Amino acid sequence: MEYRNPLGEEKVYKLLIKFSVPAIVGMMVNALYNVVDRIFIGNSSDLGKNGIAGITIGFPLMIILMSLGILFGVGGATYFSMKLGAQKKDDAEHALGNAFMLMVTFGILVTILGQVFLEPLLIQFGASDEVLPFAVEYMRIIFFGSVFQVISMGLNNFIRADGNPKLAMYTMFFGAGTNIILDPIFIYVFHMGMAGAALATIISQCVSAIWVILYFLGKHSKNKLKLAYMIPNKNFIIKIVSLGLPGFVLQIASSILNAVLNKTLQLYGGDLAISGMGIVNSIQTILIMPIIGLNQGVQPIISFNFGAKKFDRVKEAEKLAIIVATVTVIIGYLITRIIPNQLISMFNRDQELLQFGRSAVHAWFFCLPVIGFQIIASNFFQAIGRSKSAMFLTLTRQVIILIPAIIFFAKFWGINGLLYSAAFADALSTILTAFWFYYGIKNLDKTKALNTKNVVVLSE
Repeated sequence: MEYRNPLGEEKVYKLLIKFSVPAIVGMMVNALYNVVDRIFIGNSSDLGKNGIAGITIGFPLMIILMSLGILFGVGGATYFSMKLGAQKKDDAEHALGNAFMLMVTFGILVTILGQVFLEPLLIQFGASDEVLPFAVEYMRIIFFGSVFQVISMGLNNFIRADGNPKLAMYTMFFGAGTNIILDPIFIYVFHMGMAGAALATIISQCVSAIWVILYFLGKHSKNKLKLAYMIPNKNFIIKIVSLGLPGFVLQIASSILNAVLNKTLQLYGGDLAISGMGIVNSIQTILIMPIIGLNQGVQPIISFNFGAKKFDRVKEAEKLAIIVATVTVIIGYLITRIIPNQLISMFNRDQELLQFGRSAVHAWFFCLPVIGFQIIASNFFQAIGRSKSAMFLTLTRQVIILIPAIIFFAKFWGINGLLYSAAFADALSTILTAFWFYYGIKNLDKTKALNTKNVVVLSE
């Protein structure tokens, strides 16, 4: 009996719930790694504001680690889904094996480079003499867990694409749960400071990495991780990297953005501004991660049906994802307007920090309601294999528009101008994405019409 993949048959809204809810929960839980560290560090009497500033300065380097998981995880899983949609199981497993090989190789490489160049990088990213020791203590240990983070994040995308999104969610729960338990023990009980927070993080990532590897070696996975398919294959590597490049570049851009932001904050607001924006970034992570999870959930649905030439299902999935994303960010926007003080107070109750944080939350999230559409619509092109379009659109918001806006707005209007630069970039990039997306859907309709015409001709 022929196996019929539910990605191509089941109702789209049911698939979106099935794949996106676990992905959203998983991403929210994954976001807790960094957010929980900042909460426990910020509320520690030994660390406080300087501790938050230290982890904020090191955040661009942590984003680089996440970017590798996205490059090989999202890129590999997208290709994996396309091959499954085309009924090529052997090629799908080959993509899985090569992606895993790339995760391990580059995870080790980043560990070595991170240890060698850590202090110079942190200084370039805006660390003051007072904050530098906090950042070094934290990031030195984080880099030792690079391989675990890349594998756990990368292979989790394959678990979803393998048709087991709930297990992908449980992977995140295992890791983040371990981190939440260990953080207060290492920081408050053993008084290990920044090192304790970092150690809790890498132990939790190790737990997640072991979990995902065992899944693809065990009986519950439909597609297996095989040693023979880990031998580098140029064609597979090129396709994996090209499909993962938009997400990777977005993360690298985010790293550069955070480095530029920290440097500019140091110039116009000092360590207090860096601490305050560290808290704002944590809040932003909580608000945006549901959209990233939704995007991860809809990606295999779009990729599979695009590969199977079921374009109506592609459009339906994209429409539903945009609606859900927009509703989600509007709710988040309202929360930032109603209880900004309570959000800031979770991390630290210093009055100066509260005052700055409240102003930063209002300004930075001014155009938050349009971000859901921008993220989902730009990543639509990645899901259908148009990686160049996806990469360009994702770069508009985080690099092409925002970084110049940060620099020039700060120069002309000081710290207040800097804080409104995000709203400017959000609005402008959304307008550009809307035009691009409109013509992308029109091209999809043309392809559908052409395929229908060809079928009619062949039947005659």
